[in-house]
Amino acid sequence: MKIVVIGGTGLIGSQVVKQLQNSGNEVIAASPNSGVNTLTGEGLNEALQGASVVVDVSNSPSFDDEPVMHFFKTSNENLLPAEKRAGVQHHIALSVVGTQKLQASGYFRAKQVQEDLIKASGIPYNIVHATQFFEFAGGVLQMSIADGKVILPDANIQPIASKDVALFVAQTALAQPANKILEIGGPEKFEMTAWIKKYAEATHKNYEIIPDKKALYSGAPLDADTLAPENPVFLGKAHYADWIAVPENQR
Repeated sequence: MKIVVIGGTGLIGSQVVKQLQNSGNEVIAASPNSGVNTLTGEGLNEALQGASVVVDVSNSPSFDDEPVMHFFKTSNENLLPAEKRAGVQHHIALSVVGTQKLQASGYFRAKQVQEDLIKASGIPYNIVHATQFFEFAGGVLQMSIADGKVILPDANIQPIASKDVALFVAQTALAQPANKILEIGGPEKFEMTAWIKKYAEATHKNYEIIPDKKALYSGAPLDADTLAPENPVFLGKAHYADWIAVPENQR
């Protein structure tokens, strides 16, 4: 079986490709670096020829409102019709837990457009809603700095290791399409401040970390469990404290 992984050279994509190659299938890692560009359509028809499954784990290089909407809308308006022409039988996309609740955010509005295009495409699909990756802690800290302090939403989070996300996405690619959203998360739920404090301690960053009920996440307000899965079908095995204790080049 031929499987094309869009975004196949990124953090998740490269791990998905490796997982799928171990299953003995023909796997194509498709990205602009390999001559496949969903924004322009370059190389799409050639890459998809003979493909049964497409896994889309690509992401926008910019999270600003207009560029991110352009990326997800245009990419899927090119990718999904190309899949139809190629006779693809299963489309898997990686999205985010809470997307439908975070529409005050330009990024999540764009992700919702992507999901709506997939559902309307007529191609059998699974959409994987994952919680925030362990690897995102540093970025969350940086985007939350104000006046020398880290101000975080007073909300819960259930982060997951990228390797566990990749494992589930690869397993989903080898399963039958269910035409539904599949929620996944990490094994532990805790306050966002606790997660970022663990990161700060492990990386020797000395910040005062404060919860604020009015703080936004990617421009959107949060309820206590907006970022936690409601009905997870899979929980990762890696625990954050164990993961962050391992040197980055050994994970």
